Amino acid sequence: MSTSSVNQRNGTHRSSLRAHSSASTSAAAHKPSLKSKTVLRKSSPAALGSGSSAAAGSKSGNGGDAGVPGRVRVAVRLRPRNGEEMIADADFADCVELQPEVKRLKLRKNNWDTDTFEFDEVLTEYASQKRVYEVVAKPVVEGVLDGYNGTIMAYGQTGTGKTYTLGQLGEEDVADRGIMVRAMEDILAQVSLETDSISVSYLQLYMETVQDLLDPANDNIAIVEDPKSGDVSLPGATLVEIRDQHSFLELLQLGEAHRFAANTKLNTESSRSHAILMVHVRRSLKTESNGNSHMTKSLKPPVVRKGKLVVVDLAGSERISKSGSEGHTLEEAKSINLSLSALGKCINALAENSSHVPFRDSKLTRLLRDSFGGTARTSLVITIGPSPRHRGETTSTIMFGQRAMKVENMVKLKEEFDYKSLSKRLEVQLDSLIEENERQQKAFVDEIERITVEAHNQISEAEKRYANALEEEKLRYQNDYVESIKKLEENWSKNQKKLAAERLALGEKNGLDITSNGNRSIAPALEEVSELKRMVQKEAQLKMAAEEEVNRLKLQLTESKKVEVSGNSEIMRLHKMLETETQQKEKLEEEIATLHTQLLQLSLTADETRQNLERHGSQKTSGGALDSFMSQLKLPQIQDPGNAEKPPVAKLFEQEANQQQIVEAGGLTSLLMLLRNTEDETIHRVAAGAIANLAMNETNQELIMDQGGIDLLSSTAANAQDPQTLRMVAGAIANLCGNDKLQTKLRSEGGIAALLGMVRCGHPDVLAQVARGIANFAKCESRASTQGTKRGKSLLIEDGALSWIVQNAKTETTAIKRHIELALCHLAQHEGNAKEMVKEGAIWELVRISRECSREDIRSLAHRTLTSSPTFLTELRRLRVDIR
Repeated sequence: MSTSSVNQRNGTHRSSLRAHSSASTSAAAHKPSLKSKTVLRKSSPAALGSGSSAAAGSKSGNGGDAGVPGRVRVAVRLRPRNGEEMIADADFADCVELQPEVKRLKLRKNNWDTDTFEFDEVLTEYASQKRVYEVVAKPVVEGVLDGYNGTIMAYGQTGTGKTYTLGQLGEEDVADRGIMVRAMEDILAQVSLETDSISVSYLQLYMETVQDLLDPANDNIAIVEDPKSGDVSLPGATLVEIRDQHSFLELLQLGEAHRFAANTKLNTESSRSHAILMVHVRRSLKTESNGNSHMTKSLKPPVVRKGKLVVVDLAGSERISKSGSEGHTLEEAKSINLSLSALGKCINALAENSSHVPFRDSKLTRLLRDSFGGTARTSLVITIGPSPRHRGETTSTIMFGQRAMKVENMVKLKEEFDYKSLSKRLEVQLDSLIEENERQQKAFVDEIERITVEAHNQISEAEKRYANALEEEKLRYQNDYVESIKKLEENWSKNQKKLAAERLALGEKNGLDITSNGNRSIAPALEEVSELKRMVQKEAQLKMAAEEEVNRLKLQLTESKKVEVSGNSEIMRLHKMLETETQQKEKLEEEIATLHTQLLQLSLTADETRQNLERHGSQKTSGGALDSFMSQLKLPQIQDPGNAEKPPVAKLFEQEANQQQIVEAGGLTSLLMLLRNTEDETIHRVAAGAIANLAMNETNQELIMDQGGIDLLSSTAANAQDPQTLRMVAGAIANLCGNDKLQTKLRSEGGIAALLGMVRCGHPDVLAQVARGIANFAKCESRASTQGTKRGKSLLIEDGALSWIVQNAKTETTAIKRHIELALCHLAQHEGNAKEMVKEGAIWELVRISRECSREDIRSLAHRTLTSSPTFLTELRRLRVDIR
């Protein structure tokens, strides 16, 4: 790319390119018009932000429970030609023609044929960053501030300006600021940092792993989905609280420094990961005051609105032949294209109202589950280039946007009551009120009396003071008024005499002038009289103010009496609350005492059982003592656990709290001794059932193996005839098969052979336990081979278990069938077992499981196993079996 090219990632549009583009457009306008075929793809949509006001207008009525329909809004933005395109495509017209006034885009298929598409907004190459923000992102940001989730996403071919549109920092020119920066400016301007909070996470999805751009060491963040609401969260991501715009810009700079980028033929700084900025806005609503008491208002929980803004800068789709990616960059491109393909499939399914949307095919679609078809307000901007050489990529981008416009979201208000803060506040208030009540109850009456006396005294003093002051001022002003009048009359008489004398001396004309001068000398006296009148009026106003002050003090006295009455009622209510709490405390103490008694009885029962086991073990089960002990353990015929209540001894061994006490007291040793020294099959059945329950614990499993438990269980299985006894023995061995550390020892001591020997019984319950044990053993072997600690053929195959698995794979019994299907899938995951499985015909069962299994997880595991094994793929091609 030449030095005059436009770097949409970190640069700005060049004015020279604008001029060149204008010239090209002007030149194209003078060419003879060709016949154009117009294909209208979409009916005229509403403005890009129209869904915002409708949703906001209806949110108050439904309280956020009922959603408001809102379609995904799509805008298209054209990048100007870069330096390379100006040279290579100088003789060719742009492959697209924008009509922003009617919000249409024409895509040239050839020189005489075009397709026309409509979008919510069409932004030319001259559109400013401010306009892009206002039409694409601002309605979504306003919705987030009102308590809705919002998503802003950029999609398009690599090098078309996605990162420039979203993440440009505008360090050199503030006009170049992208959507991320402008959105945070609007959010900070609208929230109050005293009551509200803003927190930010900045992540990237790289090679199907979610990585933290603010903490590079945190490079494999798990995605957690709420099973009830379906909301997606990332609890392992770094969450930074934002207080000002400067700290947010530093956070973006830190994230961009850790983001993966590479130099390709299409873009010198091509993003190799999807960047995801999550902004969590928590706003506390101000509750309206209805004139209630302070206590009533404090019992109302504060309302909190939680809005989440997700800004997604997708990595650009690219064709390997054009980008020239190779090596690790090629693997990155494959991962990007796979995730974008999964996103496209989800968009297609949502646009077609399909019953199944494959959100779980990619981590990108799992993260965007709420953005498409969920509860968020989503705005998508697709970026395209003008070059006719990339017409195919441009067409694909446009069609993606058209399909996205068909997706309907159900926008919901995220509003909830902040019960935690209410609980803390009420606890503090309760403690404070109790202390204040005890301290102020006695002083309250005295304080009221003191205030009443002081109020009466103040009223009396104020009345006397204002009455005296008013009289004094009135007398003073009257005296001053009389003196001023006298002075004015004297001055007026003197002036009249003087004027008369001068008029006689100077004549009629001069006399008139003198009279005029005399009138001017009287004017100051008149002004002084007016001033005196104003002062009198002011004193009258002061008197009225004094009377109002007296009335106000009387009102205060009345209010204080009302406060006293309300305080007494509040004290009575608190006393009732304390009595209720005391009663609840007494009930809890009674329940705790009952539980202590039950625990003591359980401990005594366990001690008696241990003593009986030790006594009968030392006597080697001989004499009347053994008969007495068996009378305690004698149980009815054991039935299926789901159809009958379990006997008391079985319950005792199932409780995890009792198992440790039983083992520590020698109960396990006594149970094994019963298997070794007695021939009564009832005793064998009960002892094997107890050992099976103890074998659910990993520590107990090792103790059973160390004390020769497998040999005893194997010999018991060989001699037993009762199906229920065999089921108990098979269940104990099946639990031991789930321990990775005991695999080799279990097989060498005859555990696998004993399991396979019990199939002679043919009872479904016994076969189900045998199948479970084989599935557990196969799962441990599969895990060991994945970790590299297991090599060679499976021990199950060496002991001949594979033929039995294949023979019983089509059984109708659900429990047996499920465990056999799992065993086959786990055995097939190890390449060393593939040839034997092909030889035994197990590959046909795997194909059947991948197509017909009722459980989706087992079906997916079988399909993934078949497609990942070279041996299976070769055999399937030879047999011409299609597993797609």
